[in-house]
Formats: sequence, structure tokens, C-alpha cells
Amino acid sequence: MILNNSSRYSKLTIARHCLIMIGVFIFLSCSDDVTVVEEEMVLEVEIVEEEIEETTEPEEEVVVEEEQIEGVDFFLPNIDLSNWKVTLPIGSPDEVEPPEILDYAINERLIPYMYNDSTDGSLVFYTTPGSSTANSSYSRTELREQMVPGSNNTNWTFAEGGRMMGTLSVPEISTDASGNFHRTLVMQIHGRLTNDQRDLIGEDDNNAPPMLKIYWQKGKVRVLTKKLKDLNATDEEILHTDAWEDNEGHTFSEDIGIHTFNLEIIASDGRLEIILNENESVVYEDIHMQKWSVFENYFKAGNYLQTLDAGASAKVKYYDLEVTH
Repeated sequence: MILNNSSRYSKLTIARHCLIMIGVFIFLSCSDDVTVVEEEMVLEVEIVEEEIEETTEPEEEVVVEEEQIEGVDFFLPNIDLSNWKVTLPIGSPDEVEPPEILDYAINERLIPYMYNDSTDGSLVFYTTPGSSTANSSYSRTELREQMVPGSNNTNWTFAEGGRMMGTLSVPEISTDASGNFHRTLVMQIHGRLTNDQRDLIGEDDNNAPPMLKIYWQKGKVRVLTKKLKDLNATDEEILHTDAWEDNEGHTFSEDIGIHTFNLEIIASDGRLEIILNENESVVYEDIHMQKWSVFENYFKAGNYLQTLDAGASAKVKYYDLEVTH
């Protein structure tokens, strides 16, 4: 009885083992199939992704232009030209008045002689011997004050007063045959006859002498004013240009060379003061200034080269220029 039960138990054990082996075989077979299917799916996904990558167009590169900033990337002069005209060393000579002068940066006539230097914020006045005005032999690229834009007929007297301030330099100027620098006028107060005065003395134009001339000369600032040849001259005789002559002049002690400097001119009733760099000045307050009160006046600023030498030239740079009355 015991033997029969043992035999039955052995058969059952063998059967269980067979079933377990069959189950394992089936599981492994199914796992292999799943792995194959998964590998095929991954491969298809990779192929699709490759196709997408191959067909994707590259994005266009966007170039952003950086905005230039005044005072950082470039500099402009602090000069309002609304009340100035300029005379050029060309033509008979040529002049450019407001409002045309306001577009000087794109004016082809002006560009060779009057233009911006954006590296230092200056307005450059370049000149060389060429055309001259009726009362001079020398050429200029020079501003002339116009209290009424476009008109020369409104001017000022010393009794009314005037003040001009400028920051400037003379970085380039030629030399003569002896190697000495030429000189150039950088500022003026010019006299003008009224129409009645012009007619009284029988002149063809309204020109009167310049009361003040300021030169760049040998690296220094030199000032000349006018004085009467005859203090007993009549009111009519005073109106003639030949009644006046240059005084002995004054040369400031500071050697400014090609460096930037400041000039201030203050004209008032019977008095004229010129100040260099706010620390050195010369004052004229005498009978000659009192007698000068009969004339009208206007300011001038720029580059009035005082030579006819072939090949001569000069550059004057203005950084600031301001006039008040």
C-alpha cells in the first residue's frame, strides 16, 4: 500500500516539473517576441526622427543692429547755426545762409570746407588760398553772425552789448618757406555802416573796419583792436576806414599750441574784454572804444587764413560756440 502511494507521488512530481518547464519555455518565447517587436518599434521611431531631422529647414539668422549712442560711439559739436552764414574759399566767394547751412553735413558745397569730426565732437573749418571777399586778399571758411537769419541788415552796437564764447583748437596749419607757421584769424568783431552812414560818406557798401581781430599766431592767441589815427577827427571822418589803424596788440602768455582753448569776448558801452581760458584777460576801455560807438557790429568765427602761399592750408576746430546780446 505504501509502495503504490509512493509511485503515484513520483508520477505527480514528474508531471509538475514538465508543466513548469513548458511554462518557462512559453514565457521565454513570448519575451523574445516582445523584445523583437519593441526593437522594431524603436527602430521605426528612430527612422521617423531621422526623417524629420533631415527635412527640417534651418532657421534664418536675425542680425540686430546696435544703436549708436551720441557721446559714446560718436560726438557732435555744440553749435546752433540758426543765426550764422558761412563764407567759403570758392566761387566769388560762395556763401551759405540759414536755413540751408543747417544741413551742412550733407551739403556737397560745404563738406570739403565745413564738416563734423565725430571723433572729438568738433565742427571743422578748413581753408586754403582761393577766392576772397571784396575787401581782402585772403581766403576764409568763416561764420558771420546774422541776428535775423538770412539778413545782414540787423546788427548791434557796443551800447547794446554782445558776448561770444567759443571752445576751439588749431590742430593743423601750414608753414612758410622759412619753416614758420602761418597765422589765421579765429574770431572777430566787425564794424558795419548803416545805410545812412554809407550814403553820407559816399561808399559803395556798408563795410567798416573790424574793431577786434583774434589770431592763432605761433601757437599763441594774439589780439588786435582799432584806434583812431586822429582823436580830433569829426563824426563824419570817423566813419572812413582809413581813419582807423591797428593798435600795438596784445599776445596772451599761455602757449596753447594745437590744444583746445576757450575764448570769451565781452563788448559793452565803451569797453571790450577778451578772456583766454578763464584765467587771463585783456581789457580795452578808452577814448578809442568810446569813439567806436558810432558803428554797428557783428561777430565772426572760423578760419581766415592770412597767407597767399601756394599749398598753404589750415584747420580750425570749434567744439562750442555761443552768442548772446
